[in-house]
Amino acid sequence: MKPVLLLIVLFLSDASIPQTKQEDFGLPELHKIKTVTLSPSYDCQARKEPGYQNTALFLSALSRRRNTPELVFSGPCGAADAVYSMTSGDNMGLIADLGEIPLEKVTAQVAFNTKGVDSFDLYSKFSQMVKLQINHTYAVLVSGAEIRSFFVFTVTGHVPNKKLDLKYAVKEFQILGLRAQSPGFDWSAENRTEAAEK
Repeated sequence: MKPVLLLIVLFLSDASIPQTKQEDFGLPELHKIKTVTLSPSYDCQARKEPGYQNTALFLSALSRRRNTPELVFSGPCGAADAVYSMTSGDNMGLIADLGEIPLEKVTAQVAFNTKGVDSFDLYSKFSQMVKLQINHTYAVLVSGAEIRSFFVFTVTGHVPNKKLDLKYAVKEFQILGLRAQSPGFDWSAENRTEAAEK
């Protein structure tokens, strides 16, 4: 009788503990090539509804919920198109044009130097935004308060201001938990000389 009573008490006490629901981050599968069409360019879309709609690539469910895309198809109507990565708040994204290299061959190592030769001219050059070129492959580094990722994509089709077809593969994706942070980040903050100690 005592063992049965003990089991009932244990069961009821376990059942009374509130269960926290596990958040679904919708993490992307690594190294798997997927396709997407972004349309139209963000700067050339009808502004009936706010937000990115189909103009941006979100790699995870968390990115979509936070409205922080990893890649945005950009270009004012009638002007040249480009793509850029997360650059709002304290999010930073950098993109490098790797040239005409098959997406299937791009490893994390190759993305930083497609020839594998120790020469400054051959290391990948990362910038905030890049011009679109058909059949070119690009590497993207994203660093944010919640998300850090590295992915590569190839432009497979492009109609200026209207449509961008991509093949992409995620090489690394992390959801971060901030433990500490130096205060004062600002995109326009300049540096200052440290005052001499007396």
